Amino acid sequence: MTGQSPGGVWSETSGSPHDPVVVLSHGSMDRSAGMLRLSRRLSDRFHVIRYDRRGYGRSAGLGPPFTVARNVDDLERLLDDRTDGRGARLAFGHSFGGNIVLALAARRPDLVERVAVYESPLSWLDWWPGETAGSAALAAVGANAASDADAGETFMRRLVGDDKWERLPPSTRAARRAEGPAMLGELGDLRSGAPWDGALIAQPVLALAGQAARPHHRQAMRTLPSMLGDVRVVEIGGAGHFGPNTHADAVSRAIVSFLGEGEPFAG
Repeated sequence: MTGQSPGGVWSETSGSPHDPVVVLSHGSMDRSAGMLRLSRRLSDRFHVIRYDRRGYGRSAGLGPPFTVARNVDDLERLLDDRTDGRGARLAFGHSFGGNIVLALAARRPDLVERVAVYESPLSWLDWWPGETAGSAALAAVGANAASDADAGETFMRRLVGDDKWERLPPSTRAARRAEGPAMLGELGDLRSGAPWDGALIAQPVLALAGQAARPHHRQAMRTLPSMLGDVRVVEIGGAGHFGPNTHADAVSRAIVSFLGEGEPFAG
Protein backbone atom coordinates (compact mmCIF):
# COMPACT_ATOMS: atom_id res chain seq x y z
CA MET A 1 0.00 0.00 0.00
CA THR A 2 1.37 3.38 -1.03
CA GLY A 3 -0.07 6.82 -0.56
CA GLN A 4 -0.85 9.79 1.64
CA SER A 5 -3.98 9.94 3.72
CA PRO A 6 -5.72 13.35 4.02
CA GLY A 7 -3.60 15.46 6.36
CA GLY A 8 -1.25 12.55 7.00
CA VAL A 9 2.26 11.57 5.98
CA TRP A 10 3.13 9.67 2.80
CA SER A 11 3.87 6.03 3.47
CA GLU A 12 4.58 2.75 1.71
CA THR A 13 4.14 -0.80 2.98
CA SER A 14 5.85 -4.02 1.94
CA GLY A 15 5.63 -7.63 3.02
CA SER A 16 2.57 -9.60 3.99
CA PRO A 17 -0.14 -7.69 5.89
CA HIS A 18 -0.55 -10.83 8.00
CA ASP A 19 2.99 -10.58 9.40
CA PRO A 20 3.97 -8.52 12.48
CA VAL A 21 4.39 -4.80 11.75
CA VAL A 22 7.74 -2.99 11.74
CA VAL A 23 7.68 0.78 11.15
CA LEU A 24 10.80 2.71 10.07
CA SER A 25 11.30 6.40 10.89
CA HIS A 26 14.13 8.28 9.14
CA GLY A 27 16.44 11.00 10.42
CA SER A 28 16.87 14.71 9.73
CA MET A 29 17.41 15.77 6.10
CA ASP A 30 16.59 12.25 4.93
CA ARG A 31 13.56 10.49 3.45
CA SER A 32 11.97 7.07 3.58
CA ALA A 33 14.20 6.15 0.62
CA GLY A 34 17.07 6.01 3.10
CA MET A 35 15.25 3.08 4.72
CA LEU A 36 14.56 1.18 1.50
CA ARG A 37 17.45 -1.31 1.79
CA LEU A 38 16.56 -2.11 5.38
CA SER A 39 12.89 -2.45 4.46
CA ARG A 40 13.69 -4.95 1.71
CA ARG A 41 15.66 -7.11 4.11
CA LEU A 42 12.91 -7.16 6.71
CA SER A 43 9.87 -7.56 4.47
CA ASP A 44 10.32 -11.32 4.02
CA ARG A 45 9.12 -11.86 7.59
CA PHE A 46 7.52 -8.54 8.62
CA HIS A 47 4.92 -6.13 7.30
CA VAL A 48 7.15 -3.05 6.94
CA ILE A 49 5.92 0.54 6.92
CA ARG A 50 8.31 3.28 5.85
CA TYR A 51 7.22 6.88 5.54
CA ASP A 52 8.38 10.39 4.71
CA ARG A 53 8.30 12.47 7.86
CA ARG A 54 6.67 15.89 8.09
CA GLY A 55 8.49 18.43 5.90
CA TYR A 56 10.47 15.85 3.90
CA GLY A 57 10.07 14.12 0.54
CA ARG A 58 6.46 13.39 -0.32
CA SER A 59 5.34 14.78 3.04
CA ALA A 60 6.94 18.15 2.26
CA GLY A 61 3.52 19.80 2.16
CA LEU A 62 2.99 19.20 5.88
CA GLY A 63 4.14 22.32 7.65
CA PRO A 64 5.24 23.37 11.12
CA PRO A 65 5.57 22.94 13.97
CA PHE A 66 8.46 20.57 13.22
CA THR A 67 8.68 19.23 16.75
CA VAL A 68 9.12 15.76 18.19
CA ALA A 69 5.58 15.93 19.55
CA ARG A 70 4.06 16.75 16.15
CA ASN A 71 6.11 13.97 14.54
CA VAL A 72 4.76 11.58 17.17
CA ASP A 73 1.25 12.75 16.26
CA ASP A 74 1.97 11.78 12.65
CA LEU A 75 3.38 8.36 13.53
CA GLU A 76 0.57 7.63 15.97
CA ARG A 77 -2.01 8.42 13.27
CA LEU A 78 -0.11 6.37 10.70
CA LEU A 79 -0.01 3.27 12.89
CA ASP A 80 -3.64 3.63 13.91
CA ASP A 81 -4.61 3.88 10.23
CA ARG A 82 -2.26 1.30 8.70
CA THR A 83 -2.56 -1.37 11.40
CA ASP A 84 -6.22 -0.97 12.40
CA GLY A 85 -5.03 -0.02 15.85
CA ARG A 86 -3.07 -3.22 16.54
CA GLY A 87 0.22 -1.32 16.48
CA ALA A 88 3.79 -2.38 15.66
CA ARG A 89 5.89 -5.28 16.84
CA LEU A 90 8.83 -2.89 16.47
CA ALA A 91 9.29 0.82 15.87
CA PHE A 92 12.74 1.61 14.46
CA GLY A 93 14.19 5.11 14.28
CA HIS A 94 17.39 6.33 12.67
CA SER A 95 19.06 9.40 14.20
CA PHE A 96 16.31 11.99 14.97
CA GLY A 97 13.75 9.32 14.11
CA GLY A 98 14.90 7.36 17.15
CA ASN A 99 13.65 10.07 19.46
CA ILE A 100 10.30 9.97 17.69
CA VAL A 101 9.82 6.24 18.25
CA LEU A 102 10.97 6.50 21.87
CA ALA A 103 8.50 9.34 22.47
CA LEU A 104 5.76 7.27 20.83
CA ALA A 105 6.60 4.32 23.08
CA ALA A 106 6.18 6.59 26.11
CA ARG A 107 2.91 8.09 24.87
CA ARG A 108 1.23 5.02 23.36
CA PRO A 109 2.66 1.79 24.80
CA ASP A 110 -0.30 -0.03 23.24
CA LEU A 111 1.04 0.83 19.77
CA VAL A 112 4.68 -0.26 20.23
CA GLU A 113 5.82 -3.63 21.55
CA ARG A 114 9.57 -3.02 21.13
CA VAL A 115 11.81 -0.15 20.05
CA ALA A 116 15.10 -0.01 18.13
CA VAL A 117 17.14 3.14 17.59
CA TYR A 118 20.29 3.82 15.60
CA GLU A 119 22.56 6.65 16.81
CA SER A 120 19.76 8.87 18.07
CA PRO A 121 21.02 12.27 19.24
CA LEU A 122 20.74 13.20 22.92
CA SER A 123 21.46 16.85 22.14
CA TRP A 124 19.62 18.24 25.17
CA LEU A 125 22.28 16.74 27.47
CA ASP A 126 25.12 18.94 28.71
CA TRP A 127 27.90 16.80 27.25
CA TRP A 128 26.54 16.83 23.67
CA PRO A 129 29.20 18.52 21.47
CA GLY A 130 28.59 21.90 19.88
CA GLU A 131 30.32 21.18 16.57
CA THR A 132 27.94 18.64 15.02
CA ALA A 133 26.31 19.13 11.61
CA GLY A 134 23.08 20.19 13.30
CA SER A 135 24.89 22.64 15.57
CA ALA A 136 26.69 24.16 12.58
CA ALA A 137 23.41 24.66 10.73
CA LEU A 138 21.72 26.28 13.71
CA ALA A 139 24.75 28.49 14.34
CA ALA A 140 24.84 29.59 10.70
CA VAL A 141 21.32 30.95 10.94
CA GLY A 142 21.97 32.75 14.21
CA ALA A 143 25.36 34.22 13.31
CA ASN A 144 24.94 35.08 9.64
CA ALA A 145 21.21 35.69 9.28
CA ALA A 146 21.21 32.88 6.74
CA SER A 147 17.94 31.54 5.43
CA ASP A 148 16.47 28.24 6.54
CA ALA A 149 17.37 26.88 3.11
CA ASP A 150 21.00 27.95 3.60
CA ALA A 151 21.01 26.11 6.92
CA GLY A 152 19.73 22.98 5.18
CA GLU A 153 22.59 23.23 2.70
CA THR A 154 25.11 23.74 5.52
CA PHE A 155 23.82 20.58 7.20
CA MET A 156 24.04 18.53 4.01
CA ARG A 157 27.52 19.77 3.14
CA ARG A 158 28.71 18.68 6.59
CA LEU A 159 27.15 15.24 6.11
CA VAL A 160 28.13 14.41 2.52
CA GLY A 161 31.02 16.78 1.81
CA ASP A 162 31.28 19.77 -0.52
CA ASP A 163 32.34 17.76 -3.58
CA LYS A 164 29.39 15.38 -3.42
CA TRP A 165 26.99 18.24 -2.76
CA GLU A 166 28.23 20.15 -5.81
CA ARG A 167 27.76 17.08 -8.01
CA LEU A 168 24.09 16.74 -7.11
CA PRO A 169 21.60 17.85 -9.81
CA PRO A 170 20.27 21.39 -9.25
CA SER A 171 16.77 20.03 -8.70
CA THR A 172 18.01 17.72 -5.95
CA ARG A 173 19.93 20.51 -4.25
CA ALA A 174 16.84 22.75 -4.39
CA ALA A 175 14.67 20.02 -2.88
CA ARG A 176 17.11 19.41 -0.05
CA ARG A 177 17.45 23.14 0.66
CA ALA A 178 13.65 23.33 0.86
CA GLU A 179 13.79 20.84 3.72
CA GLY A 180 15.90 23.22 5.81
CA PRO A 181 12.93 24.56 7.83
CA ALA A 182 11.97 21.06 8.97
CA MET A 183 15.55 20.31 9.99
CA LEU A 184 15.96 23.55 11.93
CA GLY A 185 12.63 23.17 13.68
CA GLU A 186 13.16 19.63 14.84
CA LEU A 187 16.80 19.98 15.88
CA GLY A 188 16.04 23.21 17.73
CA ASP A 189 13.19 21.47 19.53
CA LEU A 190 15.45 18.57 20.48
CA ARG A 191 18.00 20.92 22.03
CA SER A 192 15.33 22.61 24.15
CA GLY A 193 14.70 19.61 26.38
CA ALA A 194 14.17 15.87 26.64
CA PRO A 195 11.40 14.75 24.24
CA TRP A 196 10.58 11.60 26.20
CA ASP A 197 10.49 10.39 29.80
CA GLY A 198 12.45 7.20 30.26
CA ALA A 199 10.34 6.24 33.25
CA LEU A 200 7.36 5.86 30.90
CA ILE A 201 9.15 3.51 28.48
CA ALA A 202 8.77 -0.07 29.67
CA GLN A 203 9.36 -1.70 26.28
CA PRO A 204 12.67 -3.43 25.53
CA VAL A 205 14.97 -1.15 23.51
CA LEU A 206 17.73 -2.06 21.06
CA ALA A 207 20.35 0.72 20.84
CA LEU A 208 22.51 0.43 17.72
CA ALA A 209 25.67 2.32 16.80
CA GLY A 210 28.28 1.92 14.11
CA GLN A 211 31.78 0.97 15.17
CA ALA A 212 33.07 3.65 12.76
CA ALA A 213 30.63 6.28 14.05
CA ARG A 214 31.60 9.55 15.66
CA PRO A 215 32.32 9.28 19.40
CA HIS A 216 29.28 11.28 20.52
CA HIS A 217 26.91 9.02 18.56
CA ARG A 218 28.41 5.92 20.15
CA GLN A 219 28.36 7.55 23.58
CA ALA A 220 24.68 8.38 23.16
CA MET A 221 23.77 4.74 22.66
CA ARG A 222 25.94 3.70 25.61
CA THR A 223 24.14 6.32 27.72
CA LEU A 224 20.64 4.99 27.03
CA PRO A 225 20.84 2.17 29.61
CA SER A 226 21.12 4.82 32.34
CA MET A 227 17.98 6.54 31.01
CA LEU A 228 15.78 3.54 30.20
CA GLY A 229 14.95 0.32 31.96
CA ASP A 230 15.62 -2.44 29.43
CA VAL A 231 18.27 -1.65 26.81
CA ARG A 232 20.52 -3.86 24.71
CA VAL A 233 23.45 -1.97 23.15
CA VAL A 234 24.92 -3.42 19.94
CA GLU A 235 27.58 -1.99 17.63
CA ILE A 236 27.56 -2.67 13.89
CA GLY A 237 31.01 -3.53 12.57
CA GLY A 238 32.41 -1.08 10.02
CA ALA A 239 29.29 1.11 9.97
CA GLY A 240 29.06 4.87 10.34
CA HIS A 241 26.07 7.10 10.97
CA PHE A 242 24.19 5.85 7.89
CA GLY A 243 24.46 2.19 8.87
CA PRO A 244 20.76 1.40 8.22
CA ASN A 245 21.50 2.12 4.55
CA THR A 246 25.13 1.12 4.09
CA HIS A 247 25.01 -1.91 6.41
CA ALA A 248 21.37 -2.90 6.03
CA ASP A 249 22.17 -6.63 6.23
CA ALA A 250 23.82 -6.34 9.63
CA VAL A 251 21.21 -3.92 10.99
CA SER A 252 18.37 -6.19 9.86
CA ARG A 253 20.05 -9.21 11.48
CA ALA A 254 20.39 -7.31 14.73
CA ILE A 255 16.69 -6.37 14.60
CA VAL A 256 15.56 -9.91 13.80
CA SER A 257 17.70 -11.29 16.64
CA PHE A 258 16.30 -8.66 19.03
CA LEU A 259 12.78 -9.79 18.12
CA GLY A 260 13.73 -13.39 18.89
CA GLU A 261 13.33 -14.58 15.32
CA GLY A 262 16.95 -15.13 14.29
CA GLU A 263 20.37 -16.20 15.45
CA PRO A 264 22.05 -14.22 18.26
CA PHE A 265 23.78 -11.15 16.82
CA ALA A 266 27.21 -10.19 18.09
CA GLY A 267 27.87 -7.12 15.92
